[in-house]
Amino acid sequence: MEKFGKSQPVKRVEDTRFLTGQGRYVDDIAPEGALFAYFLRSPVAHAEITTLDVSAACEAEGVRLVLTHEDLEAAGIDIGLPGMQMPNRDGSKGAAPQRPALAKGRLRHVGEPVACIVAETLEQAKDAAELIELDYTDLAAKLDIGPGGETIHPEAPDNMAYDFGVGDEAATEAAFAAAVKTVSLEIGDNRIIANSMEPRGCYAEWTGGKLHFCFGGQGVWGMKGILGGAFKLDKENIRITNPDVGGGFGMKSFAYPEYYSVAQAARAAGVPVRWMADRTEAMLSDNSGRDLVSLAEMAFDENNRITAYRVKNRANMGAYNSQFGQAIQSMLFSRVLMGTYDVQTVWLNTQAFYTNTTQVDAYRGAGRPEAIYVLERLMDRAARELGVDPLELRRINFIAPDKFPYVSATGETYDVGEFARVMNKGAAQADWDGFEARAAADADKGLLRGRGVSYYIESILGDPSEGARVEFHEDGTVSIFVGTQSNGQGHETVYAQFLADQTGIPAHLITVVQGDSDLIAQGGGTGGSRSVTTQSNATLATVSKMVEAFTPYLAEKMGVDESEIAFDEDGFRAPGSNLRPTMMEAAEMARADGRTDLLTHEARATLPGRSYPNGVHIAEVSVDPDTGATVVERYTVVDDFGNLINPMLAEGQVHGGVVQGIGQALSEHVVFDEDGQLLTASFMDYGVPRASDVPMIDFSPEPVPSTANPMGMKGCGEAGTVGALAAVANAVQDALWAAGVRQVDMPLTPLKVWSLLHDGAVAAE
Repeated sequence: MEKFGKSQPVKRVEDTRFLTGQGRYVDDIAPEGALFAYFLRSPVAHAEITTLDVSAACEAEGVRLVLTHEDLEAAGIDIGLPGMQMPNRDGSKGAAPQRPALAKGRLRHVGEPVACIVAETLEQAKDAAELIELDYTDLAAKLDIGPGGETIHPEAPDNMAYDFGVGDEAATEAAFAAAVKTVSLEIGDNRIIANSMEPRGCYAEWTGGKLHFCFGGQGVWGMKGILGGAFKLDKENIRITNPDVGGGFGMKSFAYPEYYSVAQAARAAGVPVRWMADRTEAMLSDNSGRDLVSLAEMAFDENNRITAYRVKNRANMGAYNSQFGQAIQSMLFSRVLMGTYDVQTVWLNTQAFYTNTTQVDAYRGAGRPEAIYVLERLMDRAARELGVDPLELRRINFIAPDKFPYVSATGETYDVGEFARVMNKGAAQADWDGFEARAAADADKGLLRGRGVSYYIESILGDPSEGARVEFHEDGTVSIFVGTQSNGQGHETVYAQFLADQTGIPAHLITVVQGDSDLIAQGGGTGGSRSVTTQSNATLATVSKMVEAFTPYLAEKMGVDESEIAFDEDGFRAPGSNLRPTMMEAAEMARADGRTDLLTHEARATLPGRSYPNGVHIAEVSVDPDTGATVVERYTVVDDFGNLINPMLAEGQVHGGVVQGIGQALSEHVVFDEDGQLLTASFMDYGVPRASDVPMIDFSPEPVPSTANPMGMKGCGEAGTVGALAAVANAVQDALWAAGVRQVDMPLTPLKVWSLLHDGAVAAE
């Protein structure tokens, strides 16, 4: 990695550490002698607590303390977890029921924390938990996504969290009334669990009134504000850190109840306290993703152009508002409501409801996969009903390249796009014209073959501002301090690579420093495909400051006017001077001259606009009608990510996202029984995809450089999932269509597919 050209597939430097077991995760670095926390969790989905007696547990061997909500309140902790409120259609705000860190008065979902037991060993804490007397009066569990049922929160009549609308409802209704043809489809988007390789965990320690809280997360600054506010700490008295993090996918972005209890337990015990979830505990308590039902309708004119689009969502919030939960199927869904199609008449209405289940929040894509799934499933259905090739229907309706910048019906300014070009390359890569021969070959073997296409667009999210600081050290190394947090994406490689590209500093001398609020005062964290775009923009601004700072110093050294100094990645130069110092040499010269002011450089930068990654996914599946087993045989992706810094890392992100999309489409599904008990609480019951479940993924870039940032790049972290759901589901629908099956919904498990073919198929109209 010492010398390379720009946009090169440099191998990840962090992988040596990870693959040899040298990663340093929360559970690896907890302080020696830390006590262990364990949580007694609700065994039922809905009940009034009548007795909570922890006295016997407090006296158990090795137990140092037991916390309940009363202890947190007595300590003066602000125990209400934060949660966004979306605007209702009538101008009011969505419901904001308090979510306690430990259950207060009522149990609202299986797995809700009730008491925190802290002991010298984890086994002692678990044993003590069994001594706690928890009695309750059962209440009916509400599990359906809709109004009615036992009231979960008095602040939410009829259990409605919010009623959100965007677009022009009247104009949309008029367009439908005047349409030549309308198409509709009700589509379910199944609930899933993130299941990051490393479960959630944390430890807390207090020194002289200062809290250090370390957790596996996606950034430290949001947590600093949240915990600092809860414990009423000045900013200098709270330090938040993220070490290595084994996957996040949005799920680790949030403040969870356990974090408050662990921090207070450490303060009350006077020694550090650690907690790490086991897998079943994680499945019970981690925020879930998706879980909504959409009724989507589309209106067309005589030329098969879309004239209007409307969607009615019913979304599951779970038992409480999670941090961004109310925004996912409303505001974020609306960002890409109309996708890549040139339509201005739209209406979105999302009604969200509380249920006695775990909270629902962001999962890889956060609203964008849900919106594109609905849109692209409906486009597939429309192509069938209109008798139009699915690619051609999309071409007819794409936003034309000469219409950019394009303001969408929901207010997003798409900067650039050449969607037909990208899709045409995808069709060629997928051998679109060879499909019929492959389908015939499968038919000879008794298999059904289907093909599905999805064209997606997504909007990068999060804070558009980011900072970077570069420090030159006496040992000849360089550190770059960043405001994002790697969860396995390869940030240590790509940030060093980009700084090396811009400055000529050998990449192997660059260390990326992240995840410490004492070292980095401000940052936006990782999420929404923002990291590399915002961080590289900040690095560019910092490099500019570096050059600006070194220029007068070197002009004096070189005996030239400042205006004559030029810099590129090979170093500084000026006409008439034999000196050609590199950036590293300039720093060493400054150190020798005592110019320590030239050894640290810092800048913040704000993106002028969001970028909009887009692309086409084409999936082919085979279905065995005797067993219902579905195999993804071929998978092709062509993405417009703009300019790529490291194509290999981008491809890795696409592969991971596609696999998560295939998992949701074919096997992943959260199931509760009628009493709200989680039936999919282990990998014996929850179907995460294995390597054997996915084909080799054919990925190709087709860049249209973004104008929304100086690098011309577009985020790629969530793109694979955004496009994959509809591509796979449309392929299965295609395979089953000839057998009379007119509706498929994820997850398309063997049992469901077999049942559709043999029990639930309806006669073709």
